[in-house]
Amino acid sequence: MITVSRGVLVTLAALFSAYHVVLGITSMSAYRHPAPVIVAIALYAAATALSLARPSRIVLPAWVAAFDLAVCIAVPVLVVSQLDLARENGYATWYVAAIGTLMTIVMVRRRNVFAWIGIAFLVVHTLVVAGFAALGALGVIGSVVWVAAAAVVTRALGSMARDASRFARAERQVVEWHAEQEAHVVERQRRLDETYQRAAPMLIRIVESGGMLTEDERAECLLLEAGMRDEIRGRALLDDGVREQVLAARRRGANVVLLDDGGLDGLDEQELRRIHARLAEALRGSRADKLVVRTVQTGSTVAVTVVGLRSSAPDAVPGNRVGPRDALAATSAESEGADDEVELWLEIPRHGDAEAETSKGAGL
Repeated sequence: MITVSRGVLVTLAALFSAYHVVLGITSMSAYRHPAPVIVAIALYAAATALSLARPSRIVLPAWVAAFDLAVCIAVPVLVVSQLDLARENGYATWYVAAIGTLMTIVMVRRRNVFAWIGIAFLVVHTLVVAGFAALGALGVIGSVVWVAAAAVVTRALGSMARDASRFARAERQVVEWHAEQEAHVVERQRRLDETYQRAAPMLIRIVESGGMLTEDERAECLLLEAGMRDEIRGRALLDDGVREQVLAARRRGANVVLLDDGGLDGLDEQELRRIHARLAEALRGSRADKLVVRTVQTGSTVAVTVVGLRSSAPDAVPGNRVGPRDALAATSAESEGADDEVELWLEIPRHGDAEAETSKGAGL
């Protein structure tokens, strides 16, 4: 791809505009009075300088475009008033190409309406003062072609820029989608490997025994199933310490539910370790029959809430040893309307420098 810097284009436009100024100055002998022409040259030079200033800003300021249009109207009137268009004037009609150049700059800098009005005035003025034949003789048609070509090229470049931006955005989305899919595959494979490592011994035992398991082995299957469910629903809530305390709570008969709704996403490792340590401590000190651990959506000062309920059912009296099956029965009893009391209520803050945790329960 061949590229041209914006500075080079501005320099070329400035040199081309300066050429028209030189033509006007060197043609002073063709005018009746040079004063109006000098004013026209000064106006044109000022308009060109303003139009080429601040090239980093593509769109020309509205007041500059309006000034250029006023110059486009004033310059032909001032110059033609000092010419005899019935004879050959040579380069004394420099204003035609000069106005074409100025309106081309205005068109390139995204002020289309001003450019079309300016070039239309040049055409109408020429028709009025010199007739239809002068459009070609004075070069007005060439100026119109310059402005029209600038309009076409500018529109094409704008369309190309929009397409390039859209394609770049689509490419970024594809890259992000691929990265997301790869992350899902890696995470899924990691979880499958972990699940296999935990479940393989029990699966081998089931195959070897032909499905005839002891009560203790069946209880271990229930614990294993609950642990695998935690890996799916608990995600960021889990580390080795939390897993150990969750397993210990289930072994004593508690029903533990872990729900990660994405509230821990974005936290750094240090904050996660603090939250995991506090959660493991809370689970270790609780004797609740049902524990619900849930993350809080991002935006709150609280990261994790822990609720422990103790059932008033006789089987849940502290000191009675219950197993996983009994925990399931207790859960069923709760759904049938058994009264529960809150044994533990804990809110773990998102950041370590937040206010002290709100908690209820022995030893917390």
